[in-house]
Amino acid sequence: MYLTPQHILLAGATGLTGEHLLDRLLNEPTVNRVLAPTRRPLAEHPHLENPVGKLNDLLPGLGGRVDVAYCCLGSTIKQAGSQEAFREIDHDLVVAYAKRARELGARHLLVISAIDADDKSKIFYNRVKGETERDLKAMNWPQLTIVRPSLLLGTRVEPRLGEQLVAPIAKLIPGKYRGIEACQLARALWRLALEEQDGIRVVESDELRRLGK
Repeated sequence: MYLTPQHILLAGATGLTGEHLLDRLLNEPTVNRVLAPTRRPLAEHPHLENPVGKLNDLLPGLGGRVDVAYCCLGSTIKQAGSQEAFREIDHDLVVAYAKRARELGARHLLVISAIDADDKSKIFYNRVKGETERDLKAMNWPQLTIVRPSLLLGTRVEPRLGEQLVAPIAKLIPGKYRGIEACQLARALWRLALEEQDGIRVVESDELRRLGK
């Protein structure tokens, strides 16, 4: 069974995947409104509402009907500056955003996590991602879709050296660990939003590549 989302909340619209997803949403004839809070202004569009500022500060003032919420927030420990700062973004902010989206009426949350996310992992990054998944699941969303892409491929505004070095190899790895183009992930996220499948769904990277073709 399929839904046609008309009013969408999007966090992370200036990121690698978020940019592709925003473009997709604004070009979908069924989408009437995209509410996309960002730190820097986006290009104007008749269907785009773009509050500008820090997301934490903007969350209480967000309003209007929301059918579906996307969370494309994500950082790295190096980019955030410390493990504590990384957790504040990739866990605390994601959970706060999800709570606000639910208050606005969203019944489906689609969130970008990470491959091998596990709240019991010995690897800090994977553990934080797993803790975020755990806490989102505890919110009892009518529909929660967690996607776990492998290395994201594409051109970032702020390049990540590690990703650039690994990208050629990531394209050759078989199965779910093979790198995925950000535009593919964005297409998969839109297709997943059209599916009405109550409960929790975790989508691994190999399935995301198939959905994003």
